[in-house]
Amino acid sequence: MPRVIALVLLLAMLTGCSVLSVDLTPRIRPLEEEVVEGKGEAKILLMDVSGFITDEAPSSGLGLGPPPARVPMLVRIREELTKAATDRHVRALVLRINTPGGTVTASDIIYREVTLFREETKVPVIAALMDVAASGGYYIALAADRIVAHPTTVTGSIGTIMVTANVEGLLGKVGVATSTFKSAEHKDMGSPFRTLTPEERGIFQSVIDELQRQFVAKVVERRRLPQDTARGLADGRIYTAPQALDRRLVDAIGYMPDALAAARSAIGVDEAKVIVYKRPREYQATYYAQTRTEAHALDTTVERLATLAGAGAGPRFLYLWAP
Repeated sequence: MPRVIALVLLLAMLTGCSVLSVDLTPRIRPLEEEVVEGKGEAKILLMDVSGFITDEAPSSGLGLGPPPARVPMLVRIREELTKAATDRHVRALVLRINTPGGTVTASDIIYREVTLFREETKVPVIAALMDVAASGGYYIALAADRIVAHPTTVTGSIGTIMVTANVEGLLGKVGVATSTFKSAEHKDMGSPFRTLTPEERGIFQSVIDELQRQFVAKVVERRRLPQDTARGLADGRIYTAPQALDRRLVDAIGYMPDALAAARSAIGVDEAKVIVYKRPREYQATYYAQTRTEAHALDTTVERLATLAGAGAGPRFLYLWAP
């Protein structure tokens, strides 16, 4: 460490009055393959979809210490699928899903990426549902060929939601008023500084209904359910694993070994290596270790609460179980 400090001081003296810029941004290293169990030539890739589903870069937590190098969820998933597509020994993909959902667009993008991977590589996809695989989490699971729910999984919540705050009354109490200049009547619809008009509520509801139709269409197509049955299941309620199985929303109830056995069966082998893609120095000793580089649970909760409160970018349309 003293040598590093001395080198920095020497460079500073050599540069005279010029500005010395040192980039301390953490570097994100390429993915590495690690075998977590099994043997044989065939590989089963285990990939995580965990936490709040979003296309945004994860937060850096509570702001303590330097920001870690974090990869947005969509970036990581695309990177993992691209790497797997170039490896002819990757014969199956197991999606481990543990999420209450997230934004409509991010959920749909992951669904499409998994679908394209499945169709272009002919690699079977097994979804393994963990604690919660609701709303956007279930939407992504629909891209799989087979869905295996853990006995204690909570899934379903097939629906669309938008939450926005109204702080008009609060601002009035503290003597703060806002002024908005707009080009058209509905330009600021959804603003937290005023109450929605009945017409604006109707506009938002029409968008919600359209996004809901797209979700239900996926359920009809992928689960081969009648339209009326799918619509009846898509009232936003959650289902236990047995309830989901009875309603044909999942194919089986089991544990992670059962999902891996389903993957081996799909590719017709008795043995296969279970692999994960990880960054250097990430712990991946078993198939229960998290492979994601998104924010940890506390960050996810904070981000979710901020989203529901209409913070940041304002109202967003969500495939999210938000009790």
